[in-house]
Amino acid sequence: MEINIKKEVYGTMDENILKLTEALQGQGFGVLTRINFHEKIKEKTGKEISPVIILGVCIPQLAYDAYLINSDASSLLPCNAVIRQVSSGVFSIELTKPSSLLNILGDEKILKIGEDADRRLQKVLDHLDGPEQNLFSSEYKESYLGPQ
Repeated sequence: MEINIKKEVYGTMDENILKLTEALQGQGFGVLTRINFHEKIKEKTGKEISPVIILGVCIPQLAYDAYLINSDASSLLPCNAVIRQVSSGVFSIELTKPSSLLNILGDEKILKIGEDADRRLQKVLDHLDGPEQNLFSSEYKESYLGPQ
């Protein structure tokens, strides 16, 4: 079972954070936390990794419903939305599938909540690939990657 759904995108870190945040909000997700993971790794270990931002996201109503079914769900929230730099101008958007986490609780009702959130997260990725997003146009890609 895969725990993430992923998509490669182009641009800058800040542009991708903004586009992802807007797409998440469009599906009812709120951003609860932001961790500059690469900075924390550098701070705590002195080692460098490629830039990675982790956003803690959830849909409050779904989180509440899951909590009412099984309070252990709170240990699995919020879900992570990761923006990871792959190379110059290329990023991987990696969204945790809530169903993969909630599945461990072994309850069909709570799993359905996770599957609802999975569908919404897939729409988030689909939106990022939409034609209205000039961030992903061939001209934009070429500005970062050169002619394809």
